[in-house]
Amino acid sequence: MTRASTPKLRRFVRGARIIFHLLCGLCWISIAFPFFSVKRRRWVRYRWSRELLALFAFQLKITGALPDTPGLIAANHVSWIDIFAMNALTPVAFVSKDDVIHWPIIGTLARHNETIFLQRGSRGHAHTIGREMAERLQSGNWLAVFPEGTTTDGTHLHPFHGALLQPAIDAGVAVTPVSLSYEDTHGNRSLLPAYAGDTSLWESFCAMLSARQLVVHLKIGTPVSIEPDSGNRGRKALAHTLHEQIRTTLYS
Repeated sequence: MTRASTPKLRRFVRGARIIFHLLCGLCWISIAFPFFSVKRRRWVRYRWSRELLALFAFQLKITGALPDTPGLIAANHVSWIDIFAMNALTPVAFVSKDDVIHWPIIGTLARHNETIFLQRGSRGHAHTIGREMAERLQSGNWLAVFPEGTTTDGTHLHPFHGALLQPAIDAGVAVTPVSLSYEDTHGNRSLLPAYAGDTSLWESFCAMLSARQLVVHLKIGTPVSIEPDSGNRGRKALAHTLHEQIRTTLYS
């Protein structure tokens, strides 16, 4: 990991611009979004997310392309900024743990980002969320999950939870793996954006400000489909195939 730090004044100015951009986002969704069409809202999210990455001095690098037909995206999870990196790829709704609602600013943005919030430990709620996910997928919308269920620092990958992938099987849509990594300008892995372990949201924010420039690299893999009547074995096979695609892309 490299730490090419920016001068303190530059970090302060960059941080102030980012906070202003976040506050402007809150104003947009509170005042303008109710009058926008769904298509317009998604375009605004796409442009706003790209501008946020630029303010953080993140270069967006995309390898591969998403399929023409929307479906489920499964990605590894490193940081809270992953959500905006994915929206800079394509406007996409997420499935997220419900405690994100209480995060300052980010929680409000998530609520207006068509996010589906999942209550951990509630099987009844999980079934309800699964049906909602399947309905959205059948309606031709992009939806994204982080099947690890938590974040890492980007140096390893946790096992994938197949339950988060079941709605794609039920809806009969493909799941596209996306490998997400943060790098310096020389292609070396950077740990600065990591939001894992005991790192706080503020600490993660400040760490990203300390880098002169970083690259967020999204590598799009081969879509995977499983027959709806494949049962638990099919779900496990899907989770394993996606995990191996992402693991191989990131660490081989």
